[in-house]
Amino acid sequence: MPIRPEHRFFYPIDWRELSMAIRFGRAQGRCESCGRPHGQKVYHLGDGRWWDAEAGRWRDGWGRRTHVVLAAAHRDHDTANNADANLAAFCQRCHMIHDRPEHQRRRRRTLFRRKAMGDLFGGPYA
Repeated sequence: MPIRPEHRFFYPIDWRELSMAIRFGRAQGRCESCGRPHGQKVYHLGDGRWWDAEAGRWRDGWGRRTHVVLAAAHRDHDTANNADANLAAFCQRCHMIHDRPEHQRRRRRTLFRRKAMGDLFGGPYA
């Protein structure tokens, strides 16, 4: 996933090389969670199973027909912790599933801050 310019300073200078080593060196171009291959279109059944052409079998998972792109993810959501054990190669689907609790936590915090600012400067909400 692209890194927003305002978050760039949280990542090390060699992040691109580190990410490539995790995604294509260690993970061999496959998602470490579901096994989807990078750069290929994945076809699925309505119940979420998808066809793995290399293995010649159906695999479990959610999703629709999609172009798979791998990203390096921090397992503990700490961008300063770049140890091999903390980094994982995830497809878009698995990355979003992994980040869902963190996204919900940040959303609640943002909404709380907005409410607090409104209470501070505009009075309580109606």
